[in-house]
Amino acid sequence: MNARSGGARRAGFVAVGAAVAMAVAGCGGLSSQGPAAGGGQAAQSGVSLQGQTYSVGGKDFDEQLVLCQMAVAALESVKATVNNKCNTGGTEATRNALLGGDLDLYWEYNGTAWVTFLKHTDPIPDEQAQFDAVKKEDLEKNQIEWVGRTPFNNTYAFAVKQEKAAELNLNTLSDMAAYVKAGKPGAVCIETEYASRDDGLQGLQKAYDFQVPTPQILATGVIYQATADQNPCLFGEVFTTDGRIPQLGLKVLTDDKHFHPNYNASVTIRKAAFDKNPDIAKVFEPIAAALDNTTMADLNKKVSADGQDPRQVARDWLTSKGFISG
Repeated sequence: MNARSGGARRAGFVAVGAAVAMAVAGCGGLSSQGPAAGGGQAAQSGVSLQGQTYSVGGKDFDEQLVLCQMAVAALESVKATVNNKCNTGGTEATRNALLGGDLDLYWEYNGTAWVTFLKHTDPIPDEQAQFDAVKKEDLEKNQIEWVGRTPFNNTYAFAVKQEKAAELNLNTLSDMAAYVKAGKPGAVCIETEYASRDDGLQGLQKAYDFQVPTPQILATGVIYQATADQNPCLFGEVFTTDGRIPQLGLKVLTDDKHFHPNYNASVTIRKAAFDKNPDIAKVFEPIAAALDNTTMADLNKKVSADGQDPRQVARDWLTSKGFISG
């Protein structure tokens, strides 16, 4: 479900640039306690990855471009050498690059692993429990370590223009299902991948006991504006950390039956690369812990709506939080 899950999933975001340029090494050690802390957990623990080299990749949409640049900057701040391979491609290409050794690490979503990589059809509702299950199974089967878990959960959702949602009293996916079942006017817009996934439209209709007569299939990036314009979409499939949701005045409907899987993000690392220096976990765990929904949506907005460079967005945020020196 995310390009988390498939190449097209969130690759509808416009990738900024081709591959973002190799970042300049940050000065000073990585911190986890904020700019006034005078050195954070990683620095106090003496984390240094000097002498280690990591190939860092990421998928080809805005959120992943930002996360990838965070990984590059964080590793450079603890003196690792980084091969910057951000904007690797879609989910399949990026995962295969990790499994094949072309990448050492990239940020991935646990819902993607659970549904797409590990082939489970029923998500685990509890975020920590799903993370724990993915971490254990992916390590056992594929020798992939999962490091950190973000509070942000970039899962599938449906949104309606705020004013229209208030007018029609639409607050939950049950409300949407009842509205559609009643045959009232307004298109349901989805992307191609969502139409065919187990955790997409087919499963949603079963869980909420309704049927969309003629879903409108649109490109991912088009759905947001088409929903804001209510042309043609009354209901638009969105991703919950997308910065265009607040910008365009959209309301995300509550998934009151908890159908959609959790898509918290972690840094996935080949075990062979992880084992070279397990202190790499201390670099990423505090960063992941600081990335909640509001923060990630704001960072995404800076790229997708404001046109800022993902590299600069990532480094500005890391610096503001004291994770790297300016």
